[in-house]
Amino acid sequence: MTVSRFTEPGYYMRIAIAGDHRGFELKKRLIAMLEKLGHTVEHLGCHGPEACDYPDLAIAVGESVGMGQADRGILICGTGIGMCMTANKVVGVRAANCHDIITAELCRRHNDANVLCLSGDLLGEDLVERLVKTWLTTDFEGNSRHSRRVDKIVQYENSHISR
Repeated sequence: MTVSRFTEPGYYMRIAIAGDHRGFELKKRLIAMLEKLGHTVEHLGCHGPEACDYPDLAIAVGESVGMGQADRGILICGTGIGMCMTANKVVGVRAANCHDIITAELCRRHNDANVLCLSGDLLGEDLVERLVKTWLTTDFEGNSRHSRRVDKIVQYENSHISR
């Protein structure tokens, strides 16, 4: 595994984060953790425990990442599935719904995932913190096999989706 430049002293990321009402409490804890680690956090909602629509939040984070305003994004809903499906519709986003350390690491190493989707209902607090830290500190391997595959995704996206 290659070492991420984000683990170097003094290099911090701009992270866009959002969670719906089912991810509201977890999102608050993650924001505190990310800021403690030195990252800049762009909080894109929701701002209270009232019910809201996850697609609005996933699109906001996806656009922030896709347009380069944020280095990475984190999305939280009940299962992480709806956020992931929506975020992957945004040009430039490669979102992954992760439930364990292996998928958090491999989605970065092999797929250069730039948005992490999490379950606010199904994951314990300690596991979520380890998932996020693993995802943040794992870099894309970028060797010919993985780069070639990610490039094919980007080429398809660029030829079939208008910005």
